[in-house]
Amino acid sequence: MSDQNPLFIPGPTNIPERLRRAIDVPSMDHRSEKFAAILNPVIAGVKDVLKTRTGEVVIFPASGTGGWEAAVTNTLSPGDRVLSARYGMFSHRWIDLCQRQGLDVEIIEEEWGNGIPADRIEEALTADKAHAIKAVLVTHNETATGVRSDVAAVRKALDAAKHPALLFVDGVSSIASMDFRMDEWGVDLAVTGSQKGFMLPTGAAIVGISTKALKAMEKARCSRCYFDFRDMLSTNASGGFPYTPPLNILSAMKVSLEMLQEEGLPNVFARHHRIAEGIRTAIGAWGLKICANNPRLYSETVTAIYVPHGFDSNKVVSHAAEKYGVAFGVGLGEVAGKVFRIGHLGSMTDVMALSGIAAAEMVMADLDYPINLGAGVAAAQEYYRSTRHVGSVGTSRAA
Repeated sequence: MSDQNPLFIPGPTNIPERLRRAIDVPSMDHRSEKFAAILNPVIAGVKDVLKTRTGEVVIFPASGTGGWEAAVTNTLSPGDRVLSARYGMFSHRWIDLCQRQGLDVEIIEEEWGNGIPADRIEEALTADKAHAIKAVLVTHNETATGVRSDVAAVRKALDAAKHPALLFVDGVSSIASMDFRMDEWGVDLAVTGSQKGFMLPTGAAIVGISTKALKAMEKARCSRCYFDFRDMLSTNASGGFPYTPPLNILSAMKVSLEMLQEEGLPNVFARHHRIAEGIRTAIGAWGLKICANNPRLYSETVTAIYVPHGFDSNKVVSHAAEKYGVAFGVGLGEVAGKVFRIGHLGSMTDVMALSGIAAAEMVMADLDYPINLGAGVAAAQEYYRSTRHVGSVGTSRAA
């Protein structure tokens, strides 16, 4: 029965029963009006989540990585220079993707545990008098370290430098769980996926596109076919798809967006904050250190926790899976073996979070960590008891 335990990885996330049922749909003609009745509300709903009135949205059958590739190949050309900070595994992987596409990546190295250094971004942009830099890449929520970066600060850096570069944002583990403001922050390409805040299986790469990015698309010379914005936008306009769509995912996404609207996005964000704070309170009671170097950087969707010196964090994850049937996230890249991660996004409640905290405590006690069994659970219980509960997608109202 361990397959009924909730996941505590930062994606794929737990799938509510209502969405499990919504995935189970028969095949249909994707050139019919019935399909348009699914696709059109999904596109409109995603625009609401992204908070864009002027941008377009396209959805590809892929993971978030496919969304990265689509954003890059549709707006840039081989040899173009892009600017990115490397401060975690996912900012690193986006850099790697750009390099494989033949782009010239100017990299700002930043300590893992910090967010994107907006001041150094501004310096690099100000120094680029010829405007050779065509795009700035930001990982909004660095899933490897549990760090949230300030996208608005990067937009201010672009504006202060009077630089015309496009602003690309990886919001795979933040969008639909944390506040995201595409228009207000001047984001040109926003990338996310179905398997995180939308609480669905992997299968849909979602890209928000600004009008500025649409203009850049006409000059882009990177090769693309499957991920071509032009094909997707032209067929979406009439309620269609340029090839066979992921019908089950799109059908369930329509329901997912309805669930988010029923709860209300401010409540969704407040719920994620409250659950995350309870987990961080538990970590403090354990006497352990959070990977994010400053509370203002704390992610609301995943927390990376340093284990004490001399311990191997990978054993926490493997022991949890083998003995208790519970999934936590391993450390990646520079923090491999040093941290384990608790994902707390999507379909998650404070009661579910308490079960994850309790499981982590049992694992650490089994492995002779210097913690007091029950300390984290008690601290989180007190926090949840003393704070306001908001309705969630895990309640019967949305089930």
